[in-house]
Amino acid sequence: MISKENKNLIKWLGIVLAVAILLRVTLFLTYPAVSYSDTPSYRRSAEAVLGGFQFYDGTRTPGYPAFIAFIGPDRAVYGVQLLLGMLVTMGWFGIGWKATGKPFFGAVAALAHTLNPGQFFFEANLLTETLATFWLMLSLLGAFLWLDNPKYRSLWLALGIGLSGALATLTRPLFIFVPLWLVLFLAFSFEGKKWRFNWQPVVGVLLPAILLVGGWMLWIRSNYQVFSLTTMTGYHLVQHTGYYFEAVPDEHAELRDIYLTYRQARMDTHGTQGNTIWDAIPAMQEATGMHFYELSRTLQSISIQLILNHPWEYLSRVVRGWWLFWRAPVYWDQAAISSPGLASAIRSIILSARGLLFVMNLVFIFTSIAALVSSKLRISWRINAFHWLVAGAIWATSILSSVLDHGDNPRFLVPMQSWVVFWVLWIGYATWRERRQAVIPRER
Repeated sequence: MISKENKNLIKWLGIVLAVAILLRVTLFLTYPAVSYSDTPSYRRSAEAVLGGFQFYDGTRTPGYPAFIAFIGPDRAVYGVQLLLGMLVTMGWFGIGWKATGKPFFGAVAALAHTLNPGQFFFEANLLTETLATFWLMLSLLGAFLWLDNPKYRSLWLALGIGLSGALATLTRPLFIFVPLWLVLFLAFSFEGKKWRFNWQPVVGVLLPAILLVGGWMLWIRSNYQVFSLTTMTGYHLVQHTGYYFEAVPDEHAELRDIYLTYRQARMDTHGTQGNTIWDAIPAMQEATGMHFYELSRTLQSISIQLILNHPWEYLSRVVRGWWLFWRAPVYWDQAAISSPGLASAIRSIILSARGLLFVMNLVFIFTSIAALVSSKLRISWRINAFHWLVAGAIWATSILSSVLDHGDNPRFLVPMQSWVVFWVLWIGYATWRERRQAVIPRER
């Protein structure tokens, strides 16, 4: 005989699975895999992976290229990314259910991810975000199990958390902070008014990061003479310094003048200088005779000096990039929708979803700050180590992405958008439960 609790769990789990499967099957049958300007470079790197890294150019970390090299054709990659989206959905169901003891809350957290057009449309895009979202979910799920129940704490779980965190970094270099951030929460705990230390997360989480991420950085250094995750650092920094590139000294006048010419052309066409550098690289190489890596190192040196000489210009772009980070974009191909009526309906749905997500992003910003400064709110909202792990990782991503790049900042939130949503859902749930408990005694 199935208990009432298990029936409730099966019901909500069934609803989540039905919706998630139906949505993705429909998407796969009616919507194509979508390539973007970054996709060819991932495919080129994937071919180099298959060739034993002999011709790997270091412009991309190997996580996504290795993934698509292993999977194969675009359509197959698309299908696997839809499967990963399903697994992420189930991860949110498990976290939401176990965090509250309510399958209904788990279903809401799961459906908030799976029905977000910014997530399920990205599963069709031949870009890194879906794979990064999956690795981040695995590390988060492992951290939740570790923090939620001492019986799960083992070196093997720590190694799994560390491996997924390292793979998230090798998929999306922005998440290089994740392994260390996980260690801080898993190795230290406050029990009985005393701090306790557990060595297993230090070894288990950091070992894969050191071997995989550190090993990759050493490979880049030995081949391209830069100690970084990719050979693109100089180009990314120009996304910041390009706004005041006229301040480049005459020593590099040739590079400065070429960039300014391309910047004006991009401003005339797009109204912004963002991504000018990608258009200007060939002309810069031709004029200077520098190879790709030498040019990146030179632009890195130029940009660092510009930042040091113009700190307020740089900080103003960091702040603007941080604000753009929260805009909740949806990347999709309208041209792939043959019906004008359906395309119009989807645009309306996306606009509504973006508005709701932007509001939730703002709620996250204000409530996370409020919880940090108010012990009363921390108690009322039942904020624990897991919630601080989530909130801190989101804040770190927003700041780090804005410091390192000033291009497509809203895209950087995509792998963690559902982390924001979970926080907001938790605050809503905790507030509702607090008020309900306050009302029940008065009714009695």
